[in-house]
Amino acid sequence: MAAEITDAAFESEVLNSDTPVLVDFWAPWCGPCRMLGPIIETLSGEVAGKAKVYKMNVDENPATAGKFGITSIPTVIVFQNGKVKEQMVGVQPKPKYMAALGL
Repeated sequence: MAAEITDAAFESEVLNSDTPVLVDFWAPWCGPCRMLGPIIETLSGEVAGKAKVYKMNVDENPATAGKFGITSIPTVIVFQNGKVKEQMVGVQPKPKYMAALGL
């Protein structure tokens, strides 16, 4: 299951991670976000041990969402070595997220 991440934990868990990290920026009121949820949950289980998968509620964590210019949700960003590797807006097929993670 994809863990929730907060503004406070973002730097230590995402930017300082030794493995690739996928972050799903979402909100409970967002219909497409709810469609993406099951894909992210499945992906999280499949990449366990090779990559990290987090969900970030943009309503509860506006600082990080603002820092990365999140204006549309769902937005998924893959980070590698503390930098944005790939950013995708809207619901994408699972293989696209796997490819972004390099898996």
